[in-house]
Amino acid sequence: MKWQGKLTTSGEAVQIEVENGVISGITPLAFIASSALADNQQLREPLPWLSAGWTDLQVNGFGGYDLNAEKTTVEDIEGVTRTLHAKGVATYLPTVITGSYERMHQAMLIIADYCRTDQYAAASIRGIHLEGPYLSSEDGSRGAHPRVHTRDPDWEEFMRLQDAAEGRISMVTLAPERDGAIAFIERLADSGVVAAIGHTAATAEQLDDAVRAGASLCTHLGNGSHPMLPRHPNYIWHQLADDRLWAAFIPDGHHLAPPVLKAMLRVKRERSILVSDTTQFGGMPPGEYSSLIGGSVVLHEDGWLHTAANPDILAGSAASLDTGIANAIRYTDMDLAEAVEAVTLRPAKVMRDERSGRLQVGSPADLTLFDYDAQSGEVLVKETVVSGESVFKISV
Repeated sequence: MKWQGKLTTSGEAVQIEVENGVISGITPLAFIASSALADNQQLREPLPWLSAGWTDLQVNGFGGYDLNAEKTTVEDIEGVTRTLHAKGVATYLPTVITGSYERMHQAMLIIADYCRTDQYAAASIRGIHLEGPYLSSEDGSRGAHPRVHTRDPDWEEFMRLQDAAEGRISMVTLAPERDGAIAFIERLADSGVVAAIGHTAATAEQLDDAVRAGASLCTHLGNGSHPMLPRHPNYIWHQLADDRLWAAFIPDGHHLAPPVLKAMLRVKRERSILVSDTTQFGGMPPGEYSSLIGGSVVLHEDGWLHTAANPDILAGSAASLDTGIANAIRYTDMDLAEAVEAVTLRPAKVMRDERSGRLQVGSPADLTLFDYDAQSGEVLVKETVVSGESVFKISV
């Protein structure tokens, strides 16, 4: 199989050759054009941009499909996967969030079963992100996570969840100030699981202890926080200033106002990652909805999603990663190459994956082909490839 496009890193037109689900060759089209294939019709057509497949480290649901319902189903997992493919996402971490042990355990079982039986594009699921339940119980910091289920870290409980997931939990977001959190972070790091800081009201000392213990990422930095904070110092400034930490940002235009996103990306720069944090309401019409997480929520036409009880408390995002890339370019200093890097190479580095997120021989053949209109700032996904299989292609 072969795909042609312009590299986002250099603008060079290339052909990607794929065998057995991995990249087997990368050939400049200038070389091909000088060969006997010069009359190839493809070479005369406008080429899309071409990058490694986009990765989203935080997906709660999408397109009406919920990964955090009382009972997660195969239809939910497949529905989320298919709708993400149409938005250019080749791989993602299903995100199971705070709830009863029974609900989270059931979600882990069904996701693991989906992956193990090699159902539709199961290769898109590169792990599971457990966001909670070991989060702050304070209003504001806990966001839309139900207080009744926030609790202190419990290694035995976590290992039961990990067993149900058949070892697929690869990231855990937790609050360092919870009792036992620092020792828990050490055990996560020792077992190869990424420990992320989020939904926290931690002090500077607690944050430093967490990083020393092995925490390496800030989950949706700037969100999952109190609506009102001291000017300085506060836990957002401390995480921004810590050069040891990567930071994930939600560039939907609502979680972080454009000037805030711009300033935060300038601080973290090459350690910045873009995520969607999208929920089941992504791609849905505006209106008032009910969900297990967040209760009654309101979705506006512009994608603003908040709890009905308090408009200051966001209930996740309704924007997918293609919108996030466009917004990052539109509102910040990021250019196309860097915005794409923030959803390809950088997530792979955070997950300590030395093969994915790159266009190189031997890497998984996960590709995203898309158009970008610099005038309108719009991104249009043309095709998504997972393990050498075209899983979405726009109709011409």
